[in-house]
Amino acid sequence: MTSLTIETPHGPARAELHCAEEGFTVLLLGHGAGGGIAAKDLVAVTRAAQAAGVHVALVEQPYRVAGRRAPAPAKQLDAAWLAVADELAERFDDLPQVFGGRSSGARVACRTAAAGQAVAVLCLAFPEHPPGKPEKTRQAELDAVEVPTLVVQGATDPFGRPRPGPHHEVVVIAGTHSLDADLDGLSRVTSEWLARVLRPLA
Repeated sequence: MTSLTIETPHGPARAELHCAEEGFTVLLLGHGAGGGIAAKDLVAVTRAAQAAGVHVALVEQPYRVAGRRAPAPAKQLDAAWLAVADELAERFDDLPQVFGGRSSGARVACRTAAAGQAVAVLCLAFPEHPPGKPEKTRQAELDAVEVPTLVVQGATDPFGRPRPGPHHEVVVIAGTHSLDADLDGLSRVTSEWLARVLRPLA
């Protein structure tokens, strides 16, 4: 594991690199709004991706690196994420990148996929709406993504369940928003999807 500090327009971010032996793609994973990169679902997906021949970068947003828990505004999160993606593209010789993350990090991945030229997007516990407020839907962020996208959602997630669409599939597994009730199932779903969507790139 290698840890990098990467300058962004909104302060330094951090990327924790977990490299595969012969990786042919890079998966960038962002954390939730109040959580970090040690979340159980992120750790499980990192291991599954490595085993599937994918390099993984766990990305800590600048506000977390600075020790704050309250998330930065969306535009700052997106700008910092794209700066990290640019730096990692250079480091990994422009290998194709998959953008991903859990909760807030999934939203960032969706919003930046086009600008960052991501080849696919992985959403863990996409927060379809704030708990108890289904009218405040974020479905449009997901629907705007035009590359293959996987959403893995807990069956009892209070943040709701996104609708599937032309470019994204939704897989429901046991658990809540934390996605830690069935880590084996999460790993399996993720591995199968990565193999399927990335096979043409290998």
